[in-house]
Amino acid sequence: MKIVSIVGRKNTGKTSLTVKVIEELTKRGYNVASIKHSHHTMEMDRENTDTWKHKNAGSTVVVGIGSTTFFNIKQKMDLNRLLYLIKHFDDVDFVVIEGFKSYNYPKIATSSDVVDKYTIKQVDSFTITEQGVSDLTDLIEEKSHDIVDTLFKKNCGYNNGESIAKEIREGNIKTEDLDYVSSYLSIDDKVIGLNRFVSDYFKQTILGIINTLNINDYGVEDVEKIELLIDNEDPYRKSIENKGKIFINQKPLDVNQFVIDIISNSIKGIVNSLKTEENAEKITVEIKGIENNELYNADIDLKINDKLLKINKFTCGIIKESIFAMINTLKIDEEISEIKIEVEA
Repeated sequence: MKIVSIVGRKNTGKTSLTVKVIEELTKRGYNVASIKHSHHTMEMDRENTDTWKHKNAGSTVVVGIGSTTFFNIKQKMDLNRLLYLIKHFDDVDFVVIEGFKSYNYPKIATSSDVVDKYTIKQVDSFTITEQGVSDLTDLIEEKSHDIVDTLFKKNCGYNNGESIAKEIREGNIKTEDLDYVSSYLSIDDKVIGLNRFVSDYFKQTILGIINTLNINDYGVEDVEKIELLIDNEDPYRKSIENKGKIFINQKPLDVNQFVIDIISNSIKGIVNSLKTEENAEKITVEIKGIENNELYNADIDLKINDKLLKINKFTCGIIKESIFAMINTLKIDEEISEIKIEVEA
């Protein structure tokens, strides 16, 4: 998804230029979403309509469904939150924003007083020609980008999305050169950036768990897009540095502390979900008999404090798929037949 904002003073043709850009992008075959920012209250339904009555009765979220669907939410939402939600609605290629001039996204300015370091072009909306709109859209294709905190490029020399976005605007990095990130995360309405390893880790782990479920019973045949909402009532507590070891085919795997932490925390989470009476100080997971990446006939042992824990077939399947998915994110060069993970809990 790529984002661009049309900004300028009042009565400088922002809306007319926004419409022209949307039309040109649509003509090129893109799926386009748009956001209109206003400093005034915006009403989506007329007074005394049914949805208006719902809202005035106290509903904080009113949804109207007919030939179209609209949401009327009684709160001001952050732009990045809106952009994140758009990712859930549809497979959007471009988001064209009218307004939000204080945000750090590529901007087309319709007046000189709003030009800043994020501006990629200033235009006269009233005199721009059809060819000018086409050239402007070429520029938008080249220099717009996704939500800033989701931008990553391995070994690019830049360690944050803001720096990468700057290089895209200046033409030094192309969006197609960025790391492909397939998972997106929001915590308490804040978009959290995920690099490729963490993105792959989330994807593979969740897919591994889903592979154990009878999703066909719910009318799902091919998994294309997964949405997961976790309600975590307890405040987040930062865990201490984990101590753990990973063995692949009986050989120790050299990984950094970041990988140890994320895999150890996942295994501790799995064990906590089993509600064992044992106070786990050491957890050992062994999976043997993996053939051609197939886990169905593989054996698994889960030990708590060196004592074997009895788990049912369904739980065995979830743990095997989850562990194997995590290990696969590490890009192991050899075929995996055995996995052993030791965690000090």
